[in-house]
This record gives sequence, C-alpha cells and structure tokens, in this order.
Amino acid sequence: MKPSANSRTSTDQLNAAELRQETIFVALLAALASVLAFAYCFPHGMVLLYGDAVAHLGIARRLTDSLNPGIRQLGSVWLPLPHLLMAPFAMKLTWWQNGMAGAIPSMAFYLLSVIGLYRLARIWLNPSMSAVAVAFFGLNPGLLYMQTTAMTEPLYLAEIVWGVLLMVETGRALAAGNISAASRRIIAVTFILVAAVLTRYDGWVFACIGWFIVAGFMWRTRAWNSRAGGAFAFFSTALLAAPWSWFLWNARQFGDWLYFARGPYSAKAIAARTTPPGAPHYPGWHSPWISLLYYLKAAELGMVSMPLADTLLTISILGTLCALWFWRGKQILPLLLLWMPVPFYAFSVAYGSVPIFLPVWPPHSYYNTRYGMEMLPTFALFVAFFFAAVLRWMQRHRPALAPLVTAVALCLVLLDCAAQVHSGPLVLAEARANSRTRIPYEKAYARALDALPPYGQILAYTSAHVGAFQMAGIPLRRTINETDYHRWNAALRHPSLAAPFIIATDGDPVYKAIQKHPGGLLSLDVICAMGQPCAHFYRSTRVGLDGSITAK
Repeated sequence: MKPSANSRTSTDQLNAAELRQETIFVALLAALASVLAFAYCFPHGMVLLYGDAVAHLGIARRLTDSLNPGIRQLGSVWLPLPHLLMAPFAMKLTWWQNGMAGAIPSMAFYLLSVIGLYRLARIWLNPSMSAVAVAFFGLNPGLLYMQTTAMTEPLYLAEIVWGVLLMVETGRALAAGNISAASRRIIAVTFILVAAVLTRYDGWVFACIGWFIVAGFMWRTRAWNSRAGGAFAFFSTALLAAPWSWFLWNARQFGDWLYFARGPYSAKAIAARTTPPGAPHYPGWHSPWISLLYYLKAAELGMVSMPLADTLLTISILGTLCALWFWRGKQILPLLLLWMPVPFYAFSVAYGSVPIFLPVWPPHSYYNTRYGMEMLPTFALFVAFFFAAVLRWMQRHRPALAPLVTAVALCLVLLDCAAQVHSGPLVLAEARANSRTRIPYEKAYARALDALPPYGQILAYTSAHVGAFQMAGIPLRRTINETDYHRWNAALRHPSLAAPFIIATDGDPVYKAIQKHPGGLLSLDVICAMGQPCAHFYRSTRVGLDGSITAK
C-alpha cells in the first residue's frame, strides 16, 4: 500500500523539523566556540596582529570619519563589501581602536558558515558524519582565530558554503518540479554570489562557475518559461553587473577601469616596489606546478600538522571520488566547485604577483598562508564523505565494527584540533611573524601622536600606518591624508602652509614634498624602528593651531 499524500507531507515536515532542531544545536555550539575564541584572543592582543586587518578597519572608519566622508573612501584595490559591513561598527571610536568593529561581523559570518556547512553535509550524510564535517570546519583553530579579526576569510567562507548549498537546493527543487522553491533559491544565490564578487577577486571565478551550474540545472529541466526563468534572468543580470560596477568605479574614481589590477596599490605594483633589484623571483613565479604545490601545502598546514599534511589531501581526493560514485545522481556535482581555489591560486601565484611563503619551504617565512583557508570547506566535507564511504563498506562487510567508524573519525578531528592549538595555527604564526616590527613601531608612533596637542590638523600619509592613529584614538578627520581629494595635492605643494603638524615617513609623499620645500618646519620628534621607516614629526612655523596662516 502506497503512503498517502498527507503521510508523505507529514514525513517531510518531520524531517524539516528535525533538521531545524539539529541546526539550532549546531549553531549554539558554534556560537559558544566563537565566543570562547574571542575571549582568548582579545585580551591577548591577537585581534589586530594582521596589518591587513588594521587597514580594513581604517577604510571602514574613514567612510564616516574623514575630511571627505562617504562612498568615495572605499579605495581601489580591496573590494568594498567587507568595509561596508564593518563601517557601522567602526563608527564607535573604541571599537575601531580595539578591533571589535571587525570581530563582530566576522564572528557572525563564522556562525553562518558553520550552519551552512552542516546543512550542506546533511543533504547527503547522516547526522553523525555531518558532525564530522562540521567539527573539522568549525573547530579549526585557524578559522577560530580569523573570526576574531577584521580579515575577509570568515565572510568569504560563508559565501562559498551558502553559495554551493543554494545551488544544490536549486538543482534539487528544479528536479522535483518545485518551481516556486527553485525561484526562491535562485534569488537567494544571486545575492550570495554578488556578495562574493564584491568580497574577493576569486569570488569572480566562483560566481562565474556558479552561473554555469545553475544554467545547467535550468537547461536540464527546461524551466525557462516558468517563474524560475524570470529569477534566472535576474540572476544573470546581477552577476554581470557586479564586476562591471567595480570596473566603472575604478574608471570614474581613478581614470582607469583596471586601476585595481595595474595601479600603484595593485599586487603587481607592490611586488615591484618590495623586490630588491636583481633579487630572485619568489617560488612559483611563472611556474604553475610549483605554485600549485605551495598553495596545497599552505592549505594542508592550515588544517593539520606537518606529518599528516599529505594524508589529508589524499583522503580528501578519495572522499571526492567516493562522493561522485556513491552519491551520483543526487546533485553532488556542484560540490566540485569547492576545489576552485586550487587552480585559482596556482594561477595567481604563478602569474598574478601573489607569492605564498611557508616556514617549511624556501624562503622559510610567512606570507599569504591564509589563502589556504579557502580549502577548509573542501577538506571538511570530503573527509566526511570518505569516512561515510568507509562506514557503508563496514556496514556491509563488518557490521559489528561499523559504529566505531564515526567515533574514530570524530576522535581524529578532535586530536588534530588539539595538536594545532598546541603548536599554534599557521595563520596566527603568520600574523605574529609579520607584526613583530610593525606593532612596536606603531606604538611608538602613537605615543608621539599623543604628545601633540589634542587639536590642530595633521598632514600625514596614513595608508602605511593608520594603526598608529587607531591606537592613539585620533579621528581621521583631523588628518589631511591621501584620501582627501580636495586638499592633499595642494598640501604637498606647500607642506608648511597645509597644517600646524606634519608627519613624514621616509620615502612617502609627505617626505618627498618636504625634501622639495623644507622651509617653515620645526623638527619635534623622530621615531625609528628596525625594519620600519623613520617617522619625522614637524611643527609648522607658519600655521597656527586653529589653521590660520601666521607667516609667509
């Protein structure tokens, strides 16, 4: 006897209710892990170790605190969404100073990514194996650290996970003939992929492939003339408009639609400035194979300790093959999109002037290791698929031992997390290594700023060390800096007439301007530190504290 329609509906509702309860439980555990991580990192001064985190907060702050506040403060290279999300929190001076303005949204997106990953795993896996995946992901010490900072990784990981989840749900809804649900999923994935495009440049590739996946679902089900077809038209238009909006922004603001890729703040320009003449190229330069190895090693070391690095990759590849075989015909193919960071970063390292340095390989340093974190959902899910395949085999051939598979998998995940906590996450080691000279220098810089009177404008180039102004709690609107498109250039032509206080660091635009026009300046202080440029503090003899010209 076939079940009635009502009984099938009741079963579906029960399953949805069970999934909702499981998700709430996972969310509560993730929230606890997030808060505990922040409770450890914040008092230990770890939230602002990354110079990029400080810079992200500086951009978010100047949207509302600058001589010319507003959307034009977004800049040209870093994509705008992370700064827009942090801006409301950065308006509070103390939250800008202590890093809370970046931690609040990052912690929220960490929570969303954990929830999304669990729901994604539950499409194919039982609760126990889904728990393996979410434990590997959510308890990763590197991610728990990054979600306390203003870095973009937690936001982008949430976009990856929810983007793939909504693509899979779109395909399943279309295959079931549920056009209404498919339309809602297409609209939702539109916003997720547009957000990815406006978060990181690899999001452009992610969104492009995502469009082809959804288009494939539409083609297979011939749903063009339905409500889903209208949603797909919106989806296509929005994904096309998102990158073009960034092109137009760069063309309008900086006169070059590719200014983010070839301007003075691009990766290529920075690499040219920071590489000494005649120095050898970084590992992987114009060598896709070497760059691939460096990226995969960065990803592995961000998830497990060195002896198990290659084992993790092997298990993930086997898990991918198991997923494609055992769950074929169940909308499993979109999960392959999770492997997209591998070719993207192999190409970027080889040809995009984006080096990755690792402590285990030459030059035995730390740089951009955090890019490997984008593989965290990949490893988490496909490790779980591998153990799920092992469980299927054990249930058929060794049923008495089958219950041990889940326990072993969870124990291995927990032991790996404990080992990483003991040795220190790779991304935290990078943050510490690259902040050793910057933070003491910026603290000394901030003390010199504190010694100035609490009023009177300051001419300074702030992009390099905005952290000093952040530490000193000096509002950015008090500074005439490079983001001020009305007064900056005029100030460089006559530094001593621009402001009562002038700060020049070796080699920056203010320093060069003073070399050309040295008159009318009284030296107040000089701050120097190993590995950092000296900062020269001057008092203008021609401008009063109220900005009035006292002498020519």
